Amino acid sequence: MYTLLSGLYKYMFQKDEYCILILGLDNAGKTTFLEQSKTRFNKNYKGMSLSKITTTVGLNIGTVDVGKARLMFWDLGGQEELQSLWDKYYAECHGVIYVIDSTDEERLCESKCAFEKMVTSEALDGVPILVLANKQDIETCLSIPDIKTAFSDCISKIGRRDCLTQACSALTGKGVREGIEWMVKCVVRNVHRPPRQRDIT
Repeated sequence: MYTLLSGLYKYMFQKDEYCILILGLDNAGKTTFLEQSKTRFNKNYKGMSLSKITTTVGLNIGTVDVGKARLMFWDLGGQEELQSLWDKYYAECHGVIYVIDSTDEERLCESKCAFEKMVTSEALDGVPILVLANKQDIETCLSIPDIKTAFSDCISKIGRRDCLTQACSALTGKGVREGIEWMVKCVVRNVHRPPRQRDIT
């Protein structure tokens, strides 16, 4: 009887866990995005003041529950010297959220290079990637078409995986929920069948 009840409890309440990496250059808004995600999906989470968030040196960890899925976020530092550590986490992850600062045109090429190096890693083959064009609340930001054009030569390297480019403002929360829900659909589907080819455009 205990085994039956235990099995029923696990079926009804246990979450399937998925590890999601949050990558991107420093100051792209990765930690702000993580805080917004935790605030929007965890009812009792009060969160830290977004204005007090500083550059991540190392990593931040957060958990979000969406339906029967539990996303375990690893927000990794984006400074050049820390990017060499990203691949140490690839083998364990089920999805990647890559955050771009849409207001920093000068570093867009640097961001693309980091993205290209990441996306060509064999350890991430088939892993879904959500590209967030962050800081879209600022008038001077680059548009989604501008960013897609800048990253256009990466399309062929995305391979057989789900990939979506989406506008986002981690500060206001715009696009946060939609991005997380898209990622959940992708990682859950990947558990049950091979990923399909998706176009970043």
